[in-house]
Amino acid sequence: MTAAALPVPVSARAATGADVDSRGAYTGFALAYVLGHGAAAVSMGPDPLIALPAWLPMTLLGSGLAAGTVFASVAATRAQRGAGPHDSLSGKLLGLSWISAFAALFLAITGLTAQMELPHLQAILWPTWAGFLVGVLYLGEGAARRNLLHYGLGTWLALTSTASLFLAVPNLFWVLAVAGGGGFAVAAVLEGRRLARNGGGKLVA
Repeated sequence: MTAAALPVPVSARAATGADVDSRGAYTGFALAYVLGHGAAAVSMGPDPLIALPAWLPMTLLGSGLAAGTVFASVAATRAQRGAGPHDSLSGKLLGLSWISAFAALFLAITGLTAQMELPHLQAILWPTWAGFLVGVLYLGEGAARRNLLHYGLGTWLALTSTASLFLAVPNLFWVLAVAGGGGFAVAAVLEGRRLARNGGGKLVA
């Protein structure tokens, strides 16, 4: 029997993240996009559809992003269960990268808007930059885990989030809610099919 014909060890399967169920993270982010950006789309702009408290869209978005970030961090860590020391460390670092990346994003947006004395820009920068950051993180995770769905979703999020900056309010938020939220919803469905093909996922995140 040649080396190419040997069965794949369990640790190698874990390192790819094939058994990790990311539907929790996808669902959390989908709700954040649909509810948060959707609330902003209907309540902001020159002719808002309904009147909502100014704090509500950001609160909905932030709550959903926080939940999705927790799920994504857990998924990145659990993806390396059964792997060797180096792969295990890689998974832990991928999980921690979510926390450090969003902490850096908070400092960047807060500092930039304070220096420019334009605090209202946070309403635009947070949705678009957060979407771009999530997309970039998914690109890295998808490449590390060799997960094409994760990588494709990251590409979609990075492109749609930055492209939305060319649009005025509220169209910017409509694009984020529909394209971003829809992307996560589709990914959640495709994740279920991916897990079914791989024999079912045991690690839920």
